Amino acid sequence: QVKLVESGGELVQTGGSLRLSCAPSGRDFVIYSSNLMGWFRQAPGKEREFVAGITWRNNEKFYADFLKGRFTISRDAAKDTVYLLMNNLKPEDTAVYYCARKSDKYSYSDGSKYDSWGQGTQVTVSS
Repeated sequence: QVKLVESGGELVQTGGSLRLSCAPSGRDFVIYSSNLMGWFRQAPGKEREFVAGITWRNNEKFYADFLKGRFTISRDAAKDTVYLLMNNLKPEDTAVYYCARKSDKYSYSDGSKYDSWGQGTQVTVSS
């Protein structure tokens, strides 16, 4: 049962930008004020890695060190939607991007701590 749905992934050239979106698949999925919503990615042949996270209550943001300011996470609580704005995309950003929900902000980079995931959206950056 898919609980989160990602969208916005596509083929883009190096240096381009994309905005990914993630929202619940139905009304029975709740994002609580204590939750943290995260973005992860998995490239072919590589392990899944944390990209960014945001707390639902306080809008506190966390980023992977390798991003160096290129990506921005945000959320619209009224729409129950979390976004990932990706700028200056590089071929190494090519991956399936997933969003997920976690009960709190602790251990935010540990994917095993998240309780709900989307099916992912493909981002391909051509050189």
